[in-house]
Amino acid sequence: MEKINEVIEILINKGLISNDCLTLKTLKSGTTNGVLFTLSINKKPTFVIKIDNPAIITATNDFLSAYRDVKLLPDVLYTDGNKEFIVYSYISGETHVNRGSKLAWMEVLIKELFNTYQRVDKDMPWGRVNGLHRKYWSEFNESSLAFAQKSIEDKLPIHDHIRVGMLVKKLSAHYTQEEKYYLHGDTGVHNFIFLNNKINGVIDPSPLIGPKIYDFTYAFCSSPDSLTMNTLLSSFALWNSDSSFSKERLVDEVLFQLYTRIGVCIQVHPHDLDDYLKAWQEWRKYL
Repeated sequence: MEKINEVIEILINKGLISNDCLTLKTLKSGTTNGVLFTLSINKKPTFVIKIDNPAIITATNDFLSAYRDVKLLPDVLYTDGNKEFIVYSYISGETHVNRGSKLAWMEVLIKELFNTYQRVDKDMPWGRVNGLHRKYWSEFNESSLAFAQKSIEDKLPIHDHIRVGMLVKKLSAHYTQEEKYYLHGDTGVHNFIFLNNKINGVIDPSPLIGPKIYDFTYAFCSSPDSLTMNTLLSSFALWNSDSSFSKERLVDEVLFQLYTRIGVCIQVHPHDLDDYLKAWQEWRKYL
């Protein structure tokens, strides 16, 4: 608690908050060294304080600053000069639950976040801002493929693993001329805030330089419900993208994202695995 007390004192001394009726609540751990707090004023949650290593704080601040006009994202109140902590607005609601329809929240994400994404210089490396930088996006996909194969193992037939490997090679041909975008990088239901069965905010960026389609398919596959062709195509109709982006390419991107999501699901949220495997049985026919 010593560090958070220092943070509160800094905010008070800078005149950003008053010392009256302040309460703190620990939200969750961030990275290994990170922690989140809600700061309530007069019992009303008002700010989130994120204490983490400087690389994480810098990436969070830079992303939220770049997209400061996006209403779904929190507003930055203050970032420590040494990048040891950041303070941003609290967004009311809950993650995961009471989401409403996938089509409804995908529509909001597309119109209010994905369609605002900014292109970056072609010389910037692909990949996580705080991770391994890649010369080609296909290298990022190959790494995701290797992780998923190891995680899934015999939960899918060997032929499915082989065919997904072939799919990754097929997709690599599209990335030679692909434009690079500055993405949130972790657009899943675990980072969406829902209020009254509607999406109310998006938190915890893990900034990524990648193709714009990545965050779209990540969001679509981030929950096992409504993984249908109708939901996909209805959502994609709202997408501001190159008109040459074919249905075949879209389906291929979703197939790979769904495959990697199954791998993550086994490690992080195994209670969803049966539903994902059922969805896979429907999608695998497009392999």
